[in-house]
Amino acid sequence: MKTSFAPHLTIRVLRPAIDFYQSAFSAVLLRKWDNPDGTIHVAEMEIDGAIFHLHEEVTPKKQLSPEALNATTLLIGLFTPDPDKLFRDAVSAGAHVVNAMEDYDYGYRQGTITDPFGHQWLIQKKI
Repeated sequence: MKTSFAPHLTIRVLRPAIDFYQSAFSAVLLRKWDNPDGTIHVAEMEIDGAIFHLHEEVTPKKQLSPEALNATTLLIGLFTPDPDKLFRDAVSAGAHVVNAMEDYDYGYRQGTITDPFGHQWLIQKKI
């Protein structure tokens, strides 16, 4: 096994987020944990083998969503073979463009979006 990152994204309501990530990034829901009231507490997803988790906001633990903070403290870098397609798919699914997709002189093609839950994604590939 190699070392990897698996970010935990804090979100107020997980069900719409699962739907968005499936639509925007073709993410696959691997498993989920429900609360007694039927809401989802945690979901594990993957995008082409890259695992990430969605966690319900837990105020006492100070695990707050970007919606609660009206800001984000994290930019999620997502490397993909076709960043233009993933960028377009995310925008079509409801993401907002922060920076359009473009080539940079440091050797990356990148574009940044904010998902409907306030998380920012830097979609990119090395060129």
